[in-house]
Amino acid sequence: MAELEARRADIHYDEIECKSALNPVKGMGFSWSLNPYVGCEHRCSFCYVRAYELRADRPHDDRYGRTIRVKTNVAQVLRCELAKRSWKKETVVIGAATDPYQPAEGRFKLTRKCLEALRDFSNPTGLITRGPMIVRDIDVLTELAKRADLGVTFSIPTIDMDVWRKTEPGTAPPQQRLRAIEKLIGAGIKASVGMAPILPGLSDRPEQIEAVVKAARAAGATGVWGRHAAPAPGHPRALHDRAPAPLAGACAEVRADVQRPPIPAVDSHRAVDAGGGAAARDP
Repeated sequence: MAELEARRADIHYDEIECKSALNPVKGMGFSWSLNPYVGCEHRCSFCYVRAYELRADRPHDDRYGRTIRVKTNVAQVLRCELAKRSWKKETVVIGAATDPYQPAEGRFKLTRKCLEALRDFSNPTGLITRGPMIVRDIDVLTELAKRADLGVTFSIPTIDMDVWRKTEPGTAPPQQRLRAIEKLIGAGIKASVGMAPILPGLSDRPEQIEAVVKAARAAGATGVWGRHAAPAPGHPRALHDRAPAPLAGACAEVRADVQRPPIPAVDSHRAVDAGGGAAARDP
């Protein structure tokens, strides 16, 4: 825990106002995303957003995630957009670029305010997170689920504690996420597990994937899916540099092993390989 706390010690919150809340998305299976924060304190080694930060000439290396831009007015802007006559109540996915339940949410509560807006407008909603903090909002989520379609995806790439510590030490341990799924399911909220990314040479052994599938099933998850890492330029080096030996050598395989064929949905009885997929980002 000392390593995790050290990584959070120097986080700066930059409070900004946004002009729009909803972002159009292509190639993701949904059309609209919402990100209350820009930047992520989780600072996962494999995060694809680093590549976009690099292109925007913003910190993408070890400095990534140390400054979080907080959209203080995002909930108000969202309400205005949902109230437009032109809005067709399409599904809005929260967390496609940055985790909506990263530590900043405990202070600013913007994700909760956005969920309240989506609830009030009975708008279909999806959530993607690694944060067990989501159980704080079970009351709002339950009300939203009664009015519109709601689905939560918990990202759990591995339950191998060694791999977790090396690749996503800023996140809650996998077992905490699984317990959060149990609570969501117990409240009648659909919650699935996304094994993404599955890292070649690190977390792609059949027994590792099978362990996640079994854990998801035990937690009552409504579904499981997987996706292999498909690093954008800038990823492999960052991943390699941040993973100590003996994992650092295995990280090099990410460079050569990124092209995998598409796969069928993962079921709860067997582990399968995973194919690449598109990514969404916050503008």
